[in-house]
Amino acid sequence: MTNLTDQRRIVFRHANGDLYSVTRNGGKKHPGYQFFRPGASQSDEDIVVTEELSELARAVLQEGCTVHCKNLSTGTQHYWGFREGELISYEIAPEIAEAVGIPETGSVGEENASLSRHTIEAAMDAYDSYRKSGAHSEIFNAFGEPRDYWVRSSRERENRVYPTKPINFFVNRDSAMGGGWGARKSGASALHNAGFIIVNEDDTPVEVPSKSHLMKGADRIRLCALNYYLEPAREKAAKEVSVRAGDLAAAMGLKDAFPNICQALGGKKFQKLAQVAPPTSTEPNPSSSTVFTYTLTPQPEADAVTNTNKAPASSATNLILYGPPGTGKTYRTAWEAVRLCLGEQVASGLKGGAQRADLMSLYRKLVDEGRIEFVTFHQSMSYEEFVEGLRPTTGNENMARVDENESSSGFRLECHDGIFKRICEVARLDPGEDGQAQHLDRKQGIFKLSLNGANWKEKFSAAIHDKKISWGFGAGIDWSAPEYEDFQAIKQKWLARNPGTDGRAADITGTWHFRGAAEQGSYVLLTVGKNLAVALGRISGDYEFNANSTDVQHSRGVEWIWVDEQGAQRSEFYPNSFSAFQPLYQLASDRIDWDALEAIAFDGAEPEAHSSARSHVLIIDEINRANISKVFGELITLLEPDKRLGMSNEIRLRLPYSKKLFGVPRNLHIIGTMNTADRSIALLDTALRRRFTFHELMPDPSVLSNNVDGVDLQKLLSTINMRIEYLFDRDHQIGHAYFAGCETRQDIESAMRDKVIPLLAEYFYEDWSKVAAVLGDVEQGPSRFLSAERIAAPGGMSEDDFSGEKLRWLVKESFDFSEFAT
Repeated sequence: MTNLTDQRRIVFRHANGDLYSVTRNGGKKHPGYQFFRPGASQSDEDIVVTEELSELARAVLQEGCTVHCKNLSTGTQHYWGFREGELISYEIAPEIAEAVGIPETGSVGEENASLSRHTIEAAMDAYDSYRKSGAHSEIFNAFGEPRDYWVRSSRERENRVYPTKPINFFVNRDSAMGGGWGARKSGASALHNAGFIIVNEDDTPVEVPSKSHLMKGADRIRLCALNYYLEPAREKAAKEVSVRAGDLAAAMGLKDAFPNICQALGGKKFQKLAQVAPPTSTEPNPSSSTVFTYTLTPQPEADAVTNTNKAPASSATNLILYGPPGTGKTYRTAWEAVRLCLGEQVASGLKGGAQRADLMSLYRKLVDEGRIEFVTFHQSMSYEEFVEGLRPTTGNENMARVDENESSSGFRLECHDGIFKRICEVARLDPGEDGQAQHLDRKQGIFKLSLNGANWKEKFSAAIHDKKISWGFGAGIDWSAPEYEDFQAIKQKWLARNPGTDGRAADITGTWHFRGAAEQGSYVLLTVGKNLAVALGRISGDYEFNANSTDVQHSRGVEWIWVDEQGAQRSEFYPNSFSAFQPLYQLASDRIDWDALEAIAFDGAEPEAHSSARSHVLIIDEINRANISKVFGELITLLEPDKRLGMSNEIRLRLPYSKKLFGVPRNLHIIGTMNTADRSIALLDTALRRRFTFHELMPDPSVLSNNVDGVDLQKLLSTINMRIEYLFDRDHQIGHAYFAGCETRQDIESAMRDKVIPLLAEYFYEDWSKVAAVLGDVEQGPSRFLSAERIAAPGGMSEDDFSGEKLRWLVKESFDFSEFAT
């Protein structure tokens, strides 16, 4: 599947897996495609500029230049070179490839690209011919009898074991390379990195040395599964193939690696590598008995399956309902939210007052599920409330702070998420209707547990094999009694036996965490030293005490999610070094890069709105009452449907307080309401207007009764609004909601007295003559709602001192609705 488009003609893949495209500088200074020559200082005066993509490709791919390019996921820009550790593969358009005279695709160290399964198996065919008939003797005679390093064929053969050095030489013709592990091009290394299994002469997998140039972990598992299971099945024209995790582990010589194997076999990276749809799998998963079954029949949709994160999706809705007060804007948001969450078919049957109870029942259910959030904007609303901001925190509110040797006195500033960021994350991480998207539960704590000592690998293997974690501190006491749920109880018990112990010692704080503070469902992270994580699991069992154990007495059951003895660097997902003082403590949740941790745990899949993720809705009532630029800040750009996560023009921005990249998911819809009596739509922030569609809701007299105790409410509302529009404007009309609940004449009088008349007085800035005109209380006619009394000049004043007649306006005790009689 190509990453090229009509506009994007050169694409690179970085060593970390990210895609980059060359980017043209459109500024006045150095306009064009920019690069640096080898050895240049990368100062401004050393920039080389070209408008020719073929010249740029030649400079980067053949001359070793460093090119200015943009990350297609994050939008960040860098200068990278085509070399190990940076840009490691490329894809260029056919016209550029023809002009430069190179293939359309390639990778760093292209000579190793020839070590494909096909070429390696062809070399084994040649060696078989040499064994039987002496063919290719001019090549293989030079190697003599094989001794040390062997490789297993991925095909069924009479003898599946071959010496590594002659096989590697037959493919690469490099006699300088040995047959072992010494260098990347050496026989065992090259064949290992090509996804073949290195064995001894008896076909038993050998232990792979720990060398930086050797492939390891999930990448190697995927490649071996492809070479030894899927490709042989394809050669036999099989329609499907099954891979049992235990069988693959045995074939590769892996121990206690079932979580890693199951993640690799079930992940999207393997689906893309093998060009297959998501497999079916048996339970339990992960387990040595888990079987993954892949369909091999060609399927047109296979490419789409492996690229679901970028699949076209229905456009996000940004809608503002606007109109005068009382026109049912807030009332309407409930129906719109249900429609966006559950679909048009469901919502169409919930229109009208008769279905209001059913509508609100569904609405409240969606609110309880976290799929609808409601917020009201006000004049003091800020970015820090809506998106994220720093808030002071005092005292020891998080034991992780103490465990990481941070001060617990005074106060500190911590980043807190606002409602917008929270619902964006909820929507982005929604597992979908099928619940198959893989995510960590970010509401749960993660407890770091150190594997100490030179024998940490033995402890690691035992933990994975037994599906348990053990705790060696606080020994000799059974902590399972209910009273030890309290930290002070554990502390007092231990100090009574061991006076003078530091209250923060692992025997106390760590034991409290292990005994119950780490609840079932919490995560445990096995670590080695200050910077290496080797396993992640979910605590599945209660605290257990084994009085007869000669080793550790405390244990808890764990379901392992990710296991890798080679480990992952702590800096990839957590900024603070793991504490050497405390073997067990809870990591600070606000500092964990959950996305990076999920990428490690779930096969490198980037957490993003799943293809079947359900819609979520944020309702912003009175959206025009806040300072939009102040509240949304730089994120206003991210609201556009095509700028959402997973869309064609996806944009992510780094937030100012948390310093994390942030984007708005495509399955989040935003509904705002706007009272035009507060502010005209013409005065609304231009950036907001451009990114929203607007639906006007005006007063609808037809929803009112034409006979409530002889009063025609439809006529009453229509008449008042015609007069308001004539005297003021259409944005300040009276909505039908003011009279919607009126069932008696008394209800109508109350609505007029307590709601309508005060609102009219506000509209006309206490100019009661205009209020009277709207109500029909003109000078020549009868007094229906207001009465006016002439105010005589007080003593000491003359009427000639003031122009015009002075009137005292009073709201009558009873109203005359004769003008609006049925």
